[in-house]
Amino acid sequence: MARIAGVDIPKQKRGVISLTYIYGIGRSRAKEILAAAKVDESKVVSDWSDDDISNIREAVGTFTIEGELRSEIQLNIKRLMDIGCYRGIRHRAGLPLRGQRTKNNSRTRKGRRKTVANKKKVTK
Repeated sequence: MARIAGVDIPKQKRGVISLTYIYGIGRSRAKEILAAAKVDESKVVSDWSDDDISNIREAVGTFTIEGELRSEIQLNIKRLMDIGCYRGIRHRAGLPLRGQRTKNNSRTRKGRRKTVANKKKVTK
């Protein structure tokens, strides 16, 4: 198993797919990295030579990925919450930020339902 940026990359998959296991690298960036490292996209990871792996590590090093990217995103969210903008307030409240309706959906963001009991009717 090849280890790039602290992540074990599956060796039975193609290079483009296996690089997407690294947080912050998608398909297009994986293609970009392999082109910069001069490695064939369709080549399986187990067929990579040591030179190929070192070239890929070098190309990956130019991007913000994994822990550094996660911390950068968290800092951005914290900044929004600190300045009290709309998106920051929605983050703080645990509600969707991008204009979605919340009456029926958004369970992922809001969490499990908190049922509120109905008022009891007065019997005569």
